[in-house]
Amino acid sequence: MYEQIKPLLFKLEPESAHYLVEHSLRGLSAIFPSALGLMAKKFVINDASLKQNLLGLDFNSPVGIAGGFDKNGTMVKPLSALGFGFLEYGTFTPRPQEGNEKPRVFRLVKQESIQNAMGFNNKGSYEVRSHVSKVYPFVLPLGANIGKNKDSENALEDYFILLREFKDLCDYFTINVSSPNTKNLRALQNDEFLTSLLIEAKQITSKPIFIKIAPDLEIPIAIALCQQAIEKGADGFIIANTSTDYSLIDNGRTFGGISGKLIQEKNSFFFKELAKELFSHTLLISCGGIDSGKEAYERIKNGANLIQIYTALIFKGPSIVKNINEELISLLRQDGFMHISEAVGVNLK
Repeated sequence: MYEQIKPLLFKLEPESAHYLVEHSLRGLSAIFPSALGLMAKKFVINDASLKQNLLGLDFNSPVGIAGGFDKNGTMVKPLSALGFGFLEYGTFTPRPQEGNEKPRVFRLVKQESIQNAMGFNNKGSYEVRSHVSKVYPFVLPLGANIGKNKDSENALEDYFILLREFKDLCDYFTINVSSPNTKNLRALQNDEFLTSLLIEAKQITSKPIFIKIAPDLEIPIAIALCQQAIEKGADGFIIANTSTDYSLIDNGRTFGGISGKLIQEKNSFFFKELAKELFSHTLLISCGGIDSGKEAYERIKNGANLIQIYTALIFKGPSIVKNINEELISLLRQDGFMHISEAVGVNLK
């Protein structure tokens, strides 16, 4: 069905298509709640070989939705019916902001990729809180992906505000300091800032804290940054965000971040190189260009406890989660593994 709908959606401007999907899912959840049960029967894979307990949280599958899809925490219930093992809302900021000027999202259809320069557009913490408080605690681990307002003069305080406000409305935090679409945000990927942030964050909340980093960092610098963050209390890393490697595209647009198939090889290599040093010392989530069970399995064997998708959901539709999970089960059995934990990091052992 999605293959029939997709051409119609793709005739819409990308943000308009996203809003249509969001409001359709929200409407379905509100008006026909029983429909979510029917969706879950179709899409949710319940298999013991994929279940993990990590940092005290139960993950029914390793596949999560990356930050950016549900910016304001409005789609938690319907997304859970698509078979995800965990969800992440945001990135959101203390105050509402419009984001960057439009047009700011571009489909690269042949490459099954997206180029976006959104700029943390969101409704602000007050409205996000009003949405999430209606569903939390939730049946799946729920992460809060937090960022700074673009005009903020005190980035640390922005993160502290959100940590305080949402420590009882999520199961983990993702600290987003790696989006390329907020001026100078990536400059916060440094030891001094992360040390100050983590020391105070650990006083504010006992919830796990993940750092989401950019795939465009030099690998030795990224490794050192992560090692320092582990020493200061980081519980894990999402590797990695969108890329600003514009050599991957030929459209002349040198702004925004690239996601999807185009960064699959880059993010996979970046993840593997970091995992060689970080695996067994922290929890690792791989993100960027994952669009199949085969690709997810490779990341898992290279050290990923969990994986996240976003762009693949746009191009392949809601069955992508089910397809990845079914393929993972098949690949585990082919390799003689009874449980996903046996495969995690097997290439590094």
